[in-house]
Amino acid sequence: MLDKPPDKIGVELVPHRSEWALLASQETQRLKTALGAALLRVEHIGSTSIPAIMAKPIVDLIPIFTDLPALDACEDNIRALGYRWHGEFGIPTRRYCTLIDAATGRRVFQLHCYAQTSPQIARHLAFRDYLRAHPDIAKEYEAEKLRAAALHPDNTLDYNDAKNDWIKRVEKDALEWMKKR
Repeated sequence: MLDKPPDKIGVELVPHRSEWALLASQETQRLKTALGAALLRVEHIGSTSIPAIMAKPIVDLIPIFTDLPALDACEDNIRALGYRWHGEFGIPTRRYCTLIDAATGRRVFQLHCYAQTSPQIARHLAFRDYLRAHPDIAKEYEAEKLRAAALHPDNTLDYNDAKNDWIKRVEKDALEWMKKR
């Protein structure tokens, strides 16, 4: 059973926080403990994984599973950790999950779960690593995020759509860069 899609929440961009890496590490350990051998590894992605740029204060993680049936078999364990399960949510073979802080009512983690064979993993990791290696392009991304937030301050889905063309263009560069490494 799928939970209803995440609410159309407002966009809040904040300066980079060093604690995001620690939160990602702690949540990774919690996931590993709960999900066992089906979970191969977890990668911290998204803007919170890129130093020195503003980000929404929501940590994005990619849990990588042995295969799609193993991932789907973990749904109850992921829910037991407090996550909402949204299914593919627009990306085939992804399982998207969100964790809301009970005290604040704010989303704190987003899981983009994939089987290890998904090409989506390389796309996310190349983009992250490319921006980490090219701080000037990371700053361009920050400017793009600020532009999108100014256009759509009250709707994170429209905010994401507004920066999508920039991301897709840079993803191509990132994937080429990754192939050459």
